[in-house]
Amino acid sequence: MILMIQQFVDRDEELRFLEERFGSAGAELVVIYGRRRIGKTELVARFVKGKPAVYFLADRRPERDLLLELRAKMAQVLADESFAKLEVKDWQELFEEFMGWWRGDRVIIVLDEFPALIEGNRAIPSVFQRIWDLRLKDSRVMLILLGSSVGMMETEVLGYRSPLYGRRTGQWKLLPLRFRYLREFFPKYDAVDLIRAYGCLGGVPAYLLKFDPEVSFWANVAGKILRRGEFLYGEAEFLLREELREPRYYSAILKALAAGASSFGEVANATGLEKSILSKYLDVLEELGWIERLYPIGERLKPRKGLYQIADPYMGFWFRYVFTNKSDLELGEVESVVERIRRDYDVHLGVVFERLFRENLWDLAAKGLLQSRPKSVGKWWFRDQEIDAIALDDTQPSAMFFEVKWASLKKAEAIKILQTLEEKVQEFRWRKGRRSEFFGLFAREVEGRKDLSEKGYVLFELRDLLA
Repeated sequence: MILMIQQFVDRDEELRFLEERFGSAGAELVVIYGRRRIGKTELVARFVKGKPAVYFLADRRPERDLLLELRAKMAQVLADESFAKLEVKDWQELFEEFMGWWRGDRVIIVLDEFPALIEGNRAIPSVFQRIWDLRLKDSRVMLILLGSSVGMMETEVLGYRSPLYGRRTGQWKLLPLRFRYLREFFPKYDAVDLIRAYGCLGGVPAYLLKFDPEVSFWANVAGKILRRGEFLYGEAEFLLREELREPRYYSAILKALAAGASSFGEVANATGLEKSILSKYLDVLEELGWIERLYPIGERLKPRKGLYQIADPYMGFWFRYVFTNKSDLELGEVESVVERIRRDYDVHLGVVFERLFRENLWDLAAKGLLQSRPKSVGKWWFRDQEIDAIALDDTQPSAMFFEVKWASLKKAEAIKILQTLEEKVQEFRWRKGRRSEFFGLFAREVEGRKDLSEKGYVLFELRDLLA
């Protein structure tokens, strides 16, 4: 089996999980899924290196063609070309034959893009249920099912109504790389340029690898995102066409969100879509992980209070800067577009910075840098008041309140922000009168950090996310 192994970063936990499953005494059916470009194939390539393994990538060809290709892959692992000449009529017979020919101990069979098989034949989950129950579950096979269609993997493979339900012995949803690992892609970038890169690429390995670590951030933006023909120039439109049936409507929604619409009503007004249709489209985008729906933390969930925002940094950047400047970019006016982006980019990064801090509060707590281990993290708003990040621990109970500023703050500025934060908290009703309260600030840099910390404030700077 030959798989190209690209730069491999921050997947130690996932590799340990796979090695533990490989080392078990019995058969294993492991499901690995996650959005496109997240590094599923690279993870498996690293894991199977040096092990007997069949790797098969499904696509939209006729099922018979796929069956014959898997037969050929199995023949390579068996080191017996006569297996490739066997007449097999279906998947079950192919697996029966392979298991009959296999004379080794543990063998790995990887079926990549398993949802493509399901799209071609909706009975595939039932077919593989029979294969597992009748032939594999008492063997030494490690069957790995990979998929980029998160919704299909969760319903057709992992869901309660799936024929495969209850058969899996392990599952792992692969997530984007954490921010601190961007240093391994761009060792010469300072912390500010790392945030800038995260703001347009996120933690998706395939995107990070497209940037040249030897050139500046803005040169990479010009050459790798804004230039016609480049992978990142067309990737958003490719994903829309590949994942969705009506890409123009989803484009309109993402454009509205990138322009600042956040409530359901604002998105409806910006797109002109009927509310019943819009609700369905928003659910699909949320399922893909491209957008998220936020509710005020510490309150009962009320659908009408939910706010939407783009969760995927690449999609947010593309719809804010590429989609809206497409006419100029098609004419090759890259430099003028770069200048427009430079004037606005700190505004975009303010939203990215805030979301990144909320995500990293869990890691900061695990390092013992917070007063308690939060059970929930989010943001809060009420009327004209808003708090960027709140971490709640209902066992104490305690609440940690943070403002997030993409700026280098003078001591006086930091004090004013913290005083205003303490005033806003009076409107936050969760466990009011019974909770312990802590107040903090997250910024690029904070002058007088030590003095403010000694007064009981919890302060974090950009460099803390890289520690």
